[in-house]
Amino acid sequence: MSVQLNHTIVHSLDNKESAAFLADILGLEVGPEWGPFVPVSTGNGVTLDFATIPAESITPQHYAFLISEEEFDSAFEKIRASGVEFFADPHQKHPGEINHNDGGRGVYFLDPAGHAMEIITRPYGG
Repeated sequence: MSVQLNHTIVHSLDNKESAAFLADILGLEVGPEWGPFVPVSTGNGVTLDFATIPAESITPQHYAFLISEEEFDSAFEKIRASGVEFFADPHQKHPGEINHNDGGRGVYFLDPAGHAMEIITRPYGG
């Protein structure tokens, strides 16, 4: 068997809110709560298990999702409609813009816990 990422824990202020936020943007399902975790599974089988922890214990992380052009259109419309601030770059120097890196489209936005979420239609270097 080749090595595969199976799941990761995502610290959040409210596990249900953060899981629902990401699932809504990406058009995914929130799974049933399991212990302290609320899971969101991606198309390649990786599960993001959201866990509620104290705000002072959250270290912002970066999560990037490779999606199709059609999924980008849908996700980006949800980001804009919800009023979530978005950026073309990870340093947030180009607000209200998307990027066209590697011939695709990409955008960064923050989830309710302050994690930098990114959606891209082409892998870097692709």
